[in-house]
Formats: sequence, structure tokens, C-alpha cells
Amino acid sequence: MRLWLTLVGIGFRRWSTYRLAAFAGAFTNSVFGLIRAGVITATIAAAGGTLGGYDALTGVTYVWLGQALIGPVYFFAWTELAQRIRTGDVAVDLARPVDPMLAHLAADLGRAAFVFLPRGLPPLAVGAAVTGLALPGDPGAYVLGLLSVAFAVVVSFACRWLVNLTAFWLLDLRGPMTMYLLVTNILCGLAVPVQWFPGWLAAAAAVTPFPSMLQTPIDVLMGHSAGWDAVRLLAVQAAWAAGLLAAGRLIFTLGTRKLVIQGG
Repeated sequence: MRLWLTLVGIGFRRWSTYRLAAFAGAFTNSVFGLIRAGVITATIAAAGGTLGGYDALTGVTYVWLGQALIGPVYFFAWTELAQRIRTGDVAVDLARPVDPMLAHLAADLGRAAFVFLPRGLPPLAVGAAVTGLALPGDPGAYVLGLLSVAFAVVVSFACRWLVNLTAFWLLDLRGPMTMYLLVTNILCGLAVPVQWFPGWLAAAAAVTPFPSMLQTPIDVLMGHSAGWDAVRLLAVQAAWAAGLLAAGRLIFTLGTRKLVIQGG
């Protein structure tokens, strides 16, 4: 446990060195949040004032919570493992007395903990000041919400880890990573809530881990899912996290038996 916490702390400190980039990201998230809030508000107004269980205020709250979680959950390209596989540095990871996947996971949790402060809180403050936020008054919703965010980070990491593992067999990760980002950004609910999807697309999203990355934590934080319904959603997140991490560990083991390093 002490080693695990140390690795989390290392991840936190590593990302804390990029403070200027973090605050620049907060500015960008806030600007895009204002744009998205305008689009969502207009869409709901055109639908008659409510759409898929959202009115104007809850709609913009969904937007601002999404903007706050983009950085911590991480919906961007991540190729650190793939680069280590290509250069052969993964052999050094295998020689260390700690599981490589768990070490990367701990560092990613530290990253998420730091990024939430400078990139997550400012967009929420902008949203509260400009459009207002519809947040629950029950403290329990925030406890469950933070736990849901933690699960979302783990699910996101596990998916990115699996994509990176293709580097054991493919020398170029751009194709798999681009496809992953495209599918994730649609099915996680980043553009619009999953409740707004056509029936067939909502059904497809429901059998993937992607809603657990964004739609679920937002629903819990907003109080849309409360009580046992929130617990059920957290259980789904936990199941995805455990299953994806197990798959990642298995494929990593198989990949190390057939290591292909570009350039020899």
C-alpha cells in the first residue's frame, strides 16, 4: 500500500510541474463550455423546454460537469506504454519489482487528482457564475459522485492501456488510437447525453464501458441517479474496471512473449 501511494504521489507531482499548461487547459475548457452550453440550451428550447429528462438548467449543468471531467478522466491520446514498447524500455519495466500496469495506473490516478484542481474546478466556477448549476443538496450524492469519478478514471486508463498493448503487434498506433478516441468521444456522452441517442445507438453504448467514463459520474453528481440506482451504476463501473484491468494484465503478459521493437 505504501508503494502504491508513493506512485500516486509521483504521478501527482509529475503533472504539477505543468501548471501553466493546466491553467491554459482550464481556459480552453471554459470557452468550449460556454459554446456547448449555448448549443445545448438552444437544442432543449427547440425541443419544447425539455429533452431526454433535461431542462435548460440541468442541460448546462451536464455540460459544465463534462468540461470539468474531460481532463481528469482523460479523453485524449495516450501512447506512453506504446512508446516504451517500441523503444524496448518496457524490458526495464519488467525488471522492476512492481507490476507495470499497476504502476502506470497509480501514476494515472495521481495525474487525475492533480488535473482536477486547475482544470476541473475553474470551468465549474465559470458555469456557476454565467449559467448557474443544478446540483443536489444531498452530501451523499457528492460522496458517490467522487467515487464514480475515480472508477471513471480507472476505466479510462484500462481502455487506453488495452489500446497501447496493440504496439506489441503493430508498429504504428495511430490507427487504433484514432478509432478509440472517435468511438469513445461519441459513446461516453461527451457531445450530448446518452439519453439523447437514438434507441439503437443508446443500446450499443450500453454494452460498452464508455458511458461509465462520463455519463455515469455526471448522472451521479447531478443526482439524476441517486440511492440504489447510483449504487447500481457504481457496481457497473467497478465491473468494467475489474474486467478491463484483468484483460489488460492478460494481454500484457501475452505481448511480452512476442515483443516487436521497431528498428531491431
